[in-house]
Amino acid sequence: MRIAGFDWDKGNWPKCGKHGVSREEIEQVLRGTPAVMPDPHPQESRIRGIGKTQAGRYVFLVFMLRKVDAKTMLRPISARYMHQKEIDHYEIQSKAHALPRN
Repeated sequence: MRIAGFDWDKGNWPKCGKHGVSREEIEQVLRGTPAVMPDPHPQESRIRGIGKTQAGRYVFLVFMLRKVDAKTMLRPISARYMHQKEIDHYEIQSKAHALPRN
């Protein structure tokens, strides 16, 4: 699936920015290779993501894929920096599920 860009507006940016995560950081995480899983939101098909910014800060995101003018866009819904306990758990899980290197 080809992602054409990000769907930002006055509805989602204030909610994403209220925890101090910048648009640039959110886009860095989503352009990278975040760990993703479904979000159990009952009314919309949302996705949870965990990834690192270029500065090494871990970010937890909720986002969705949205069609805009026949293009698939990433629409961030919320974002926050992760707590150390969450980071530790994520790191342990990542190592446990990593593919072996040759």
